[in-house]
Amino acid sequence: MQSRTYLHDLLVSTLFTEGLDADMDLWALGFSAIWIKGAGLDALAPAFSLDLATRTPCYLSEILDRNIDDGSDWVAEVNGWIGIVPARSDDAFLLSITEGGREALSLDMDINNNDHFKYARDGRMVVSFEPTLPEVRFGDDPYALDHLMDGLRFQINDDGVLDDRVEQDESISSALALIGRITETDIATDWFQARHSRIRPTSQPSPRY
Repeated sequence: MQSRTYLHDLLVSTLFTEGLDADMDLWALGFSAIWIKGAGLDALAPAFSLDLATRTPCYLSEILDRNIDDGSDWVAEVNGWIGIVPARSDDAFLLSITEGGREALSLDMDINNNDHFKYARDGRMVVSFEPTLPEVRFGDDPYALDHLMDGLRFQINDDGVLDDRVEQDESISSALALIGRITETDIATDWFQARHSRIRPTSQPSPRY
């Protein structure tokens, strides 16, 4: 039986290989990812400053070093969705990138313990919330994804019931599982463990990971 933090733990072990600082984690480093449906990579490349001529096979486990070296993004295509790590995910960008009937999912977290899950469609924010504080939701239809959340646990409980407490790692695992349900893919085997591509930027920015 998989642990409740399986997807979080797998993401951490995939990104942080032996050559990297063992004290780093997703929160200390900062993590951002986006999944988009409804547009091909050729159409999305300008928005993400991707130089498609530099596309090279790559595992997610290799992207941190590559991003530090030359600003490369990890780009994966599964079941009609395009995933990009790292990726910009502010509201204005998500609304812009989803115009014309596209969909986008994003998950990010930062050193200040901020975490955000967002789902945008056709130029509007459908729902956004913090996986560690899901009671506070925003968007045009804040409960649009509830039918896909059965069995997932997001909130950090503070009710004194320590045996069933939901910690940060489990909340992030639940957010990743939700992304898998929406994209109808296996987050572990289709994305984290599969060989996809790395693509350098059209102009070399400061590292964005």
